[in-house]
Amino acid sequence: MTKTITFNELRRIKDALPSGSMARIAEELGLEKESVKNYFGGHNYKDGKSIGIHIEPGPDGGLVMLDDTQILDLALRILEDQKS
Repeated sequence: MTKTITFNELRRIKDALPSGSMARIAEELGLEKESVKNYFGGHNYKDGKSIGIHIEPGPDGGLVMLDDTQILDLALRILEDQKS
């Protein structure tokens, strides 16, 4: 499933995640932790990969087209669980 959000919105989600969430997401999805960080705008391609995001310049940090929303969906689920 693809989704388009602003870069700043993606960063707000990342910044709201509790400590250890990048490792949890990576473990649950069988990914490298650095790849998960790259999904949220990181740039460590030595230890991680780019995972289906494309950034276009524009307002509010630009638009981010997500080819796969698994990482975002899990991050949102972690935030929901945190509220409970």
